[in-house]
Amino acid sequence: MGVTYDFSGRSAIVTGGARGIGRSIASLLLESGADVWLWDIDPVELAGAHSVAVDITKRDEVARAVALLAGKTVDILVNDAGYLGSYRPFEQFDPAEWLRIVQVNLLGMLEVTHQVLPIMRRVGRGRIVNMGSLAGKEGLPSLAAYSAASAGVIAFTKALSREVNDSDIRVNCIAPGPIDTRMIRDLGNEAVDAMISASPLKRLGDPKEVAALVVWLCSDASAFNTGAVFDMSGGRARY
Repeated sequence: MGVTYDFSGRSAIVTGGARGIGRSIASLLLESGADVWLWDIDPVELAGAHSVAVDITKRDEVARAVALLAGKTVDILVNDAGYLGSYRPFEQFDPAEWLRIVQVNLLGMLEVTHQVLPIMRRVGRGRIVNMGSLAGKEGLPSLAAYSAASAGVIAFTKALSREVNDSDIRVNCIAPGPIDTRMIRDLGNEAVDAMISASPLKRLGDPKEVAALVVWLCSDASAFNTGAVFDMSGGRARY
């Protein structure tokens, strides 16, 4: 029997919700009854959801997207928007590329949270799930800038959770290993094969598996979890 949740009457924002992990999260929240808003720089329609074009690295675009909520409560925020960049040694990076990695994965997440958190504060409740990475815990070669940005997501999660623990706002992080998305497949067969070989389970994760963990963290069943980092690496994480 599958696990089900009831998010009827709750509103959720999923950044990076057009495809991949974000789309799986949005779809499962919709199936669970939530009113879902997809924020993506290149939005793709999802039946039943509100799709909004948002570049999360631009404060004014985030503000316009918040204004579209028209005073609604935001019960769930999933910061999933991400940019992996190239798979190469750091000295071969164009500085513009690693700047973009940090802007999307860390600074964009900060901007969205900064504008959405006051909405949660007004009602004293909410769930924030930040998407980090195994790279942020362990530091992966040829993904140095992405590792650094992801480590920032993890540290921010822990810090913010302690700032809001006077309310019913919970802030957690998920640190996936390689998940079967276009972002990972675009690295090329050689890189993907190496990731599979390094996995104790010898496969990539499924976006639906990540979505299941996100939805659990947003549910009342996870009310005692905050400031935590949940691995989803198929056993690859070392600590």
